[in-house]
Amino acid sequence: GVHQQTMEELKSILRDSHLLSVRGREEEKPGRREKRGDDDNPHRTFSTFKPQSDASRRGGSSRESTPIHLPPTVDASSSIRSAAKTNRQPGVRIYAHSSSRAWGETGDSDNDNKAVEFSSNLRFFSAMEQIKQQIARENINFVRFEATDLHGVSRSKTVPVRFFHEKAIYGVPMPRSYLELTLSPKSNEVDHANTASFSSDVLLIPDLSTFRVLPWAEQTGRVICDPCTITGSPLRTSPRLIAKQLLGQLQSLGFSLHSSFTYECCVLGAPDRIGPKTLLFPATTLLSNHDLPFFQQLVDSMYCMGADIDSIASASGPGQMEINLRPEFGIAAADSAFTFRTGIKEMARKHSYIASFFTDDGLYNAGVLSHSLWDANGRRSLFQSGEKEVDLSEIGRKWLAGLLTHSAALSCLMSPGLGCRSHIAKTIKDPKRVLYATCGCNDNSSSFNIKCHGGRETHIDNKLGSAMANPYIVLAATTAAGLDGIRRNLNIENILNKTPGQQREFAIPVKLDNALEALAEDHIICSALGEPFVQYFIAMKKFEIETQELDDERNKCLEYFI
Repeated sequence: GVHQQTMEELKSILRDSHLLSVRGREEEKPGRREKRGDDDNPHRTFSTFKPQSDASRRGGSSRESTPIHLPPTVDASSSIRSAAKTNRQPGVRIYAHSSSRAWGETGDSDNDNKAVEFSSNLRFFSAMEQIKQQIARENINFVRFEATDLHGVSRSKTVPVRFFHEKAIYGVPMPRSYLELTLSPKSNEVDHANTASFSSDVLLIPDLSTFRVLPWAEQTGRVICDPCTITGSPLRTSPRLIAKQLLGQLQSLGFSLHSSFTYECCVLGAPDRIGPKTLLFPATTLLSNHDLPFFQQLVDSMYCMGADIDSIASASGPGQMEINLRPEFGIAAADSAFTFRTGIKEMARKHSYIASFFTDDGLYNAGVLSHSLWDANGRRSLFQSGEKEVDLSEIGRKWLAGLLTHSAALSCLMSPGLGCRSHIAKTIKDPKRVLYATCGCNDNSSSFNIKCHGGRETHIDNKLGSAMANPYIVLAATTAAGLDGIRRNLNIENILNKTPGQQREFAIPVKLDNALEALAEDHIICSALGEPFVQYFIAMKKFEIETQELDDERNKCLEYFI
């Protein structure tokens, strides 16, 4: 049942490998052989997604029931490329092999590199074979290679399915400017217009574990990708790669992150054309009772894509909805948010609606990251103390201290639009026009709200963000801030004894340009996210500030986010 093309490539790799005889002898030693389960069964079944019940809340990887099973040290992101004789420089490691190490770091020895490469090659072919079986079974004709840009919007290339195997090995070329564009229609290149690196191509390397069949697109599959340069180096401005790197650091310290996103978005009636004088009318105030087929299809489709919707409710604005996603471990939470944000917009169009996460002066769409810290195996929550459920553990307090300490920088990354800052300014009650980051228990007015009800473990709601923020950046920045609190043993006992209204220790900038300065001055967050990313993020936002006056600019921005 194995494709001839796959078998020939696998045989070629085995013939050329210098480790074949060594690995063969090692695996024959007593105690070395591990039970492989379904991997030895050539007739195993394959499904895109299986119901997870409550497993995603209790422990382990929330993607363990997805079709592609990989060990935590090996990523399915086209690790076969090195064996496919690409022009990647010798000695440069693909980022996926060790998410806890620095990017581009070489291994301790050539044998270690070859062993990892050998293992990942075999697993790549195994994953490819399962995907090919599903493609044939479900008559898939096209595969969409998707990557997130800096704004959290999907940028993709669609290829005929007959080229999927080739593209999975060599990557899909895409102009780098597509992933690093600004919201301005005048120039998408900020101050990099004349630089060769910005004008060059990057390669989209698929993470095969994210392959799904799109329920709302006819005979089309989708896979989430990580961008790299044509030499195999990771793109240092990639939000998903940055998030994976920080989650790898968390894992190396014996922790895992269990998180979910809650979004507000507006579902509006679609006009013929969006322009400066267009009036977008609400589809309905109680849309969930008005168009049940739309929401039923949305929930079912997202479930099939692995983005499990926990609940939907009408929010305060006209046509505004609040959607809660189920919590997941690791990068899967951000992948689900990215999938949802793209999917609801595409499905709304099919029902003659527009779904928008855009935040403007008149309407604010919030984005909340609910998260908790668990042990590395995902079996035990580390935020809950043994005394009261509502009390944070010692490690939870250190994590919260990190969030508060870096709240100014976090607010810049999580409320990145000019409309987001306008909303912040309107909420200020202090006569000195200063906003403070606060924490509280079951207090939705707090920046960081500690919760332990609704069937979930003790967790923290990070409420500094808007729905315009990139979910990968939100996840990465929150992890970086919390990790710093643990590493430096930060203490906030004096703050926890105060009510949110009395907390005046951590100021949040109101204006976007002041928030950008706070981000640049936060050396810990800059170091964690990487200077290339932070420098580009600041340059991009400053360019948006300079070009935001015109009404045409605002509508171009609106078009981008819907």
